[in-house]
This record gives sequence, structure tokens and C-alpha cells, in this order.
Amino acid sequence: MEQFWSSVLAFSEEVTQQVGAILSQQFGKVQATNKPDGSLLTESDQWADEQIRSAIAQKFPDHGVLTEETVHIFPDTEWCWVIDPIDGTTNFTRGIPVWGISMGLLYQGEPVFGYVHFPILQQSFHGFWLENSGLEGENGAYCNGQPIHSSPDDLSTNHLFSLCVRSADILGQPFPCKTRIVGVCTYSFLLVGIGAALGAVEAIPKVWDLAAVWAIVQGAGGKFVSLTPTSPFPLQPGEDYGKKPLPTLVLSRSELASTFEPLVQSVAKSSNSPNLSY
Repeated sequence: MEQFWSSVLAFSEEVTQQVGAILSQQFGKVQATNKPDGSLLTESDQWADEQIRSAIAQKFPDHGVLTEETVHIFPDTEWCWVIDPIDGTTNFTRGIPVWGISMGLLYQGEPVFGYVHFPILQQSFHGFWLENSGLEGENGAYCNGQPIHSSPDDLSTNHLFSLCVRSADILGQPFPCKTRIVGVCTYSFLLVGIGAALGAVEAIPKVWDLAAVWAIVQGAGGKFVSLTPTSPFPLQPGEDYGKKPLPTLVLSRSELASTFEPLVQSVAKSSNSPNLSY
């Protein structure tokens, strides 16, 4: 199993570096069109999607694939990659350097490995979360090869909490931390994984926003709290995840749930809005 994980890590690093190098040349120079849900799509998204799917098919022919741009039906395969070729397309098109390539590997519908590469920031995150999977290996998370850990700190007004656009209305109530809006779901959650923020909330993430960071952030000691009655994972074969928002709260440690969960409950309601674009 150790050899398998090594090959998965090496493959993810190689693919995201190669794709990221080309995308970096297109960064801030491409035109975008609107998808039916109002989010942006570029030729760069489509090109990166095709490159990553082709690489997976060649290296892991027995693995399924689910991606933001093409394949939304979860396949009936033991292993499946869930891909977001450019997380942060709006930033990518506007010349804002916070955008990344996200690859999550699921086993029996549960994320067990994640890799997210931010080419312009020169940051690459990966992690393993094998709890209750029955697979052999160690949990852990890393940024540029160095271990990362969520913060053990108590709340204070000098700590950070990351919002999404649709969660900004919670600022109408007293809030125990300073807030930030990053505009990229994976990076927002990874800020919790590296200990920079105590929490983050997203109203409308899709499965490709969560799959990789689900493993990385938990490998770093963070906790996910679903703002719907059921957990987003395991994914179910045959189900279409293309239009399914999965409102999620991420915390540096589970003890903070009693403080933050009541404050962000309205986020789950906003996920039902007919306009789900960023």
C-alpha cells in the first residue's frame, strides 16, 4: 500500500505542476463565458479538465473520474478521482493570484487523499485521511512537503474566520473573530489546515470543492461540520452531483463547533438560492 500512495502522490504532483505551468501563462489573459448557473467558464478550464482526465485514464485506468467541467455522475468504481481543474476561475480571469488545481481521490465514495496546487502562490498541499477506510497508511497533511496542523488556539478577536460571499450576512450579528473573504473554496478551507484561520464557511461548495481538502484539512487535525442533515460523503454511485450544493463549516478543532455552528446556520438556507454563482 505504501508504494501505491507514493505513486498517487507523485502522479498528482507531476500532473498539477505540468498543467499549472501552462495555466500560469494564460493567467489573467483569457475571456470567460457564463455557465447556466452563472459561474464562469474559460477554455483554460476545459483544457485543464481534459489534460487531467487523460492523465488519470493512462495512469489509473481502473479509476473513475468526476469533474466540475464534464462528468458529474459518480461512477460505480472502487476508486474515483474528483477534480476541479481551476478552483477560483473568477480570480484566474481577473489576474488575482489565488486559484488552484484540486484533485481528490475517493475510496468507496470517501475522500482518502487530496492534492491542491496553487501555481502563482507556489504552494502545494496534500494530505491523507484514512480513518475508517480499512486502508493501510498514516494520516497527515503537508504544504510544500512540510507538515501542517490546524490551530489549537482559543477564540479571540485577533484570530481569523473565512467567509464566502453568501455568508457575509452573518456579519449583522456579533462575531468572535476577524473575517476574510478569499473567493476560493479550497484555499479558504486550507487556511484552517495550516493554522492561519480558526474556521471557514462556504454556502454552495460542490463535491469537487470539498473532495481534496476533506482529506487534507482532516489530516491536519481540522474538523468538517456539514450544515445539512447528512454528511456529503460517501458519494453514491449513479447520483448526479453537478447541481448539488453542500454547505459546509470547517473548524480548527471540534470544540469550536458550539460557538460557530449557531452563527452560520443561515448559510445552509442561502444554499437553496436559485442563483448559485460566485
